[in-house]
Amino acid sequence: MSNYILIKGGTVVNADREFRADVLCGDGVILAVGDDAAAQAPAGTEVIDALGQYVMPGGIDPHTHMNFPFMGTVTVDDFYSGTSAALAGGTTTIIDFVIPNPQQSLMEAYQQWRGWAERAACDYSFHVAITWWSEAVHRDMGTLVREEGINSFKHFMAYKNAIMCDDETLVNSFKRSLELGAMPTVHAENGEMVYLLQQDMVAKGITGPEAHPLSRPTAVEGEAAQRAIAIANVINVPIYVVHVSCEESAAAIAAARARGQRVYGEVLAGHLVIDDSVYRHPDYAFAAAHVMSPPFRPLGHQEALWRGLQSGQLHTTATDHCTFCEAQKAAGRDNFAKIPNGCGGVEERLMVIWDAGVNTGRLTPSEFVAITSTNTAQLFNLYPRKGRIDVGADADVVVWDPLGSKTLSAKTHHSKNDFNVFEGRTVKGIPTYTLSQGRIVWADGQLRTVAGQGRYLKRPAFGANFAALALRASVNAPTAVAR
Repeated sequence: MSNYILIKGGTVVNADREFRADVLCGDGVILAVGDDAAAQAPAGTEVIDALGQYVMPGGIDPHTHMNFPFMGTVTVDDFYSGTSAALAGGTTTIIDFVIPNPQQSLMEAYQQWRGWAERAACDYSFHVAITWWSEAVHRDMGTLVREEGINSFKHFMAYKNAIMCDDETLVNSFKRSLELGAMPTVHAENGEMVYLLQQDMVAKGITGPEAHPLSRPTAVEGEAAQRAIAIANVINVPIYVVHVSCEESAAAIAAARARGQRVYGEVLAGHLVIDDSVYRHPDYAFAAAHVMSPPFRPLGHQEALWRGLQSGQLHTTATDHCTFCEAQKAAGRDNFAKIPNGCGGVEERLMVIWDAGVNTGRLTPSEFVAITSTNTAQLFNLYPRKGRIDVGADADVVVWDPLGSKTLSAKTHHSKNDFNVFEGRTVKGIPTYTLSQGRIVWADGQLRTVAGQGRYLKRPAFGANFAALALRASVNAPTAVAR
């Protein structure tokens, strides 16, 4: 097989513009972009005809959970099946999560996840969760940033009696992140309120999946988002809020940004198109399959999320791909609080967002590229290696047919899961080819992935100006952090 691939006749779409150009890939990188790319192609170059199609940077999913031990079980997708599904949908890089148990060494957990990820078919990186605090955690954060290329730390404000951070841990970890030039990220739900409301639901005899959204109303997300943003403002560190699902937390982010604070928001594809009626479905298995946190919200919140993406107040899209099958979800048949939380979507994200965003006029193709790839690459220091079609960038490319259509289904997806939350949705706009590291891994419906072909991506810290503010933050009034 040739080491060179020429993508000919397509329209290149980057976050800043779109233009007609040929793209030559070789040795894992993009070698040429333009009308002269074909002239530079050596003999034997493989040609992909992209006439009438878009040529875009591969998607980057900043929020996945592969091979994740959670709530007494382990996700059905490991790093090979999950990343293969990603590649089938045009996503070429994932950022997964190392989640230590309370009292577990961060370095021990990190090495554990690195071992599991050796089977990945696409490039990957990690956020590391802070689930407890000690001098050892303080020390390990430094090692992870300086030696392992971790520049983001996750904080769960939910899951009481498991991995929830209290405010003291948030403060300590946010301060340490600022010192190191790393970005804190938060799962914003008030865990104390969720725990109380879960007990209240059970006491009232409401034990099915319909109780899940009742125990996690939008107010508990909004409060936690505001609290995390306030702590970040006092400490003077940028903050990234994962899976923003409702108008309250979107508004909190927009208000903070209007004050000059560096706050970034992530939206899940599912939260953009699915509403909370799924939890009232009479079939337990169907309703339980949709149990994730934050839950799907009442109609109306989706429009607030779209407005956030359109206005630039929300920045990235993800999936929180965390797959549990029907047998695993059955663990909560008598108590909704025991249903393993998580849904899939790593394969469907680009198709769903294109169909619901670009095809409706909510997004331009360039805006689509920004929220599915480029913004994530920039926020987590992977740009311009990732997130752009340009000379020298990694040859992670998706060839996209805007007229192609597909009906999404568990029968045809590449996840190991037996349920698809987008089941039966027909989308217009699909990937015809996916290139990872310059290799064709998806071609006209055929998957060509290889376990272990993915590379671990180190992400540098954010630089001296970022870290230097640690000294000022304790004595000066908060100011905007330069990025």
